[in-house]
Amino acid sequence: MSIWRVLLSVVLPPLAVMDRGCGSIIIVCILTLCGWVPGVIAALIILNNPKK
Repeated sequence: MSIWRVLLSVVLPPLAVMDRGCGSIIIVCILTLCGWVPGVIAALIILNNPKK
């Protein structure tokens, strides 16, 4: 995970998970609408998992 991805996930969480698939984007968007902090946490967790 690069430093740019971490910064992007803090500023705009849905944009940081664009390459992880539609489900990840939807989850992060919903959590970001509920509150900024849950969206950031979800984005960081998704970005920390290795691609399968």
